[in-house]
Amino acid sequence: MVQSDQHNLDDLSNLGNGDITSCEVENLEILICRVEGKLYAIEDNCSHADTPLSEGRLSGFQINCPLHGASFDVRDGTHSGPPAYTGVRCFKITEDESGVSINIEDKNDNPEEGPQTGYFQTR
Repeated sequence: MVQSDQHNLDDLSNLGNGDITSCEVENLEILICRVEGKLYAIEDNCSHADTPLSEGRLSGFQINCPLHGASFDVRDGTHSGPPAYTGVRCFKITEDESGVSINIEDKNDNPEEGPQTGYFQTR
């Protein structure tokens, strides 16, 4: 059974397009960013290098790890290829007139399950 918890966050109305911030919710570091006027929330930890993604660079919907350049889509947590081989957790975040809230689901899954197959493209 999947449990979910809704958590209220600080006011993020001053977070502009292309801006990022991080916070801790239920002992998880969460990266929050605004792209094209909408808020997105993913785990603030690179699945490849165990490094805070909030120290990286946001370019459109992609956040790049500052250590080795692994790239993750803030809309769903998927990775774009090596050096990361898995994505990061993605969280539902809502913003309305009463504020911002994030939903942390109590489940242990990865956005990209299954064996890694196929060919990898390098830059």
